[in-house]
Amino acid sequence: MRLAIANFLVIFGFASVPALGQERETLGFGRLFTNDYFGDGLDRWRSGSYSFSIIRGPDWDGAVPERFGELLEYRLRTEIIAPGRLNGPGSTDRPYVGAATLGLHTHFALGAAEISAGLDLTLTGPQTGIGAMQEWFHEVIDAPRPAILDDQLPDAVYPTAILAVTRPYVIAENLTLRPFVEAQIGVEDLLRVGGDVIYGRVGHSDLWLRDGPTGQPYRGIEGEDRGFAFVAGADFTQVQSSAYLPESMGYFPTDTRVRARAGVHWQMAPQTSFFYGATWLSEEFEGQPEGQILGSLKLNFNF
Repeated sequence: MRLAIANFLVIFGFASVPALGQERETLGFGRLFTNDYFGDGLDRWRSGSYSFSIIRGPDWDGAVPERFGELLEYRLRTEIIAPGRLNGPGSTDRPYVGAATLGLHTHFALGAAEISAGLDLTLTGPQTGIGAMQEWFHEVIDAPRPAILDDQLPDAVYPTAILAVTRPYVIAENLTLRPFVEAQIGVEDLLRVGGDVIYGRVGHSDLWLRDGPTGQPYRGIEGEDRGFAFVAGADFTQVQSSAYLPESMGYFPTDTRVRARAGVHWQMAPQTSFFYGATWLSEEFEGQPEGQILGSLKLNFNF
């Protein structure tokens, strides 16, 4: 575990060195807050997450660079995965997970395709403090106390490699299709195929990132165009294994997952924008009676 963290920090530090003799600058920030409160409101399963990214590189001209490692994304994500109920009946259908992920990814072009490749370290268990934070928050708002924290996944660290290939197709000035393939090995081993459509005045020359739990595409670098963009997409996932559902504890992930999503981006001014999206997730484990709906928000201000 310590060796994995040390190796990651070495890579992380090396990638911070100015790329190819050019000084890097911060080109944008990716943010996305997801919670089932903004979806079906039932506080269960993929309950909530927050993704934050810092994008750094020499410059941005509206397209990803051709060189590997020139454009870097420093990524932080936290997530709560909970049983169907936080106490009482239904509180043992899946284990409670408080996960914190630190990642380093690069975005580059290979022919007409956009490649995203990187390494994450995902920490689980009480060491993350996420379960304790949720317990404190529920006390503040006088909500039911999560009684399943004593049975959450134990402390562990999962090195995870992710590779995604996206092939944008510009159908018209305001219409872009973005089919993609994504492979992940680590905290969850899976292969995912899907796509998204972007329609509107904004987003066609931006850097698009993809949220892990929902697959929602959101912008890490925003252009200066103003107006709206509507996004919609879906993907199909083949699941090999999941540390979030350990079979040794009697949990079994479904072999396949489906996600369907839609949302709207509103660019009000340069670096001032709003996004809301809704995502339907199919069942993720054997015994899950139905899917769920999550809502995602992003509000960006330029001060």
